[in-house]
Amino acid sequence: MSAPQDARSNSMAQLFLRFAQPLSRLRRLPLVGPLVGWASGKLVPRGTLAWAQVQSGPATGLWLHLNPRTGSLYFAGGGEPAVQAALQEQLRPGMVVYDIGANIGFFSLLAGRLVGANGRVFAFEADPEVAARLCEHISRNELPWITAEQKAVWREATTVSFARTDPATSPDRGLGHVVPTPGSDTIRVEAVSLDGFTRYEPSPDFVKCDVEGAEVEVFRGAQRLLAEKRPGILCEVHSEENRRILLEEFARHRYTCTALDEHHVLALPR
Repeated sequence: MSAPQDARSNSMAQLFLRFAQPLSRLRRLPLVGPLVGWASGKLVPRGTLAWAQVQSGPATGLWLHLNPRTGSLYFAGGGEPAVQAALQEQLRPGMVVYDIGANIGFFSLLAGRLVGANGRVFAFEADPEVAARLCEHISRNELPWITAEQKAVWREATTVSFARTDPATSPDRGLGHVVPTPGSDTIRVEAVSLDGFTRYEPSPDFVKCDVEGAEVEVFRGAQRLLAEKRPGILCEVHSEENRRILLEEFARHRYTCTALDEHHVLALPR
């Protein structure tokens, strides 16, 4: 694609990001919807990414390489407001933060901004394609104190089967997860435990965890960390059974737990 064509494509994609909500309402109309869908597919082909700056919230001004069809929430700065608020409240300059299940890095970038150049952020993302976008974002935002780790976090250091999301279901592949057995949609990825990783890298003052159901396994591999360093934890919980197990585990390590919303638990050491 020539430079003028590339610039036009990026400008059109940014327009789609800005007007995503009105367009989605039009797509639901019985006669207009199919025409809008056809036109949008011609103007901004599926898989297009556009650089845009977050428009509001604590991440305002950060650059993200977004899919116009799925990135409007990031673009508006509105993704998971309870998590954003908790990070603002808990993170301070100079802290070490682990973002486990970093995806494209929205929260890693926010954490990097909050801890500043004297802090560190380790962003763990198992999917290689998603991790590549995470690295792009770190570079574009000039936050070299964020380190991308293309690894899964698990109860032990091993190799795990990781199911990548079908792009037709999730264009940004944001729902990938560790599975017990390999299949046609899985790849093998390196996994680390938190106790093992922190033998060689700085231990976190705060951990944000969103691993699509593997959260219990993550903290089974963090027994020494929970007992000794005792970081603050913000964990997304993907089942009631996982919630029960984690609350019992955190209580055993003398943490006080608060529900931030339906899916997120904030655990702070007593």
